[in-house]
Amino acid sequence: MSKQRRSYSAQFKFKMALEAISETKTIGQLSSENQVHPSQIGQWKRQLLDGGAHIFANDAVRKKRDQETMEIDLFEQIGRLKMELEWVKKKAARFS
Repeated sequence: MSKQRRSYSAQFKFKMALEAISETKTIGQLSSENQVHPSQIGQWKRQLLDGGAHIFANDAVRKKRDQETMEIDLFEQIGRLKMELEWVKKKAARFS
C-alpha cells in the first residue's frame, strides 16, 4: 500500500521557510512539529533565499512595462489627433 503524496499551500511553505531562516527553532524541530521532512524545509528555505530578490525586481519590471504601454497609447493618440487636425485644416481651406 502506497502513501498518497501531500501537497502544501504556498502560504504554508512560505511560513516554514521564514521560520527556518529566522532560526528560532531548528529545522528538526520544525519538521517534527509540522510532520514535514527536514530536507523539504531546507529546500523551501533555499528557494526563498534564491528567489527573494525576484519578488522586488518584478515590481520594477511591471512598472516599466506599464509605462511603456502608456507611452505607446499616448503616441497613438498623438498620431490620431495630428491626422484629424490635418483633415480639419484641409476642409477649412475650402471655405476660406
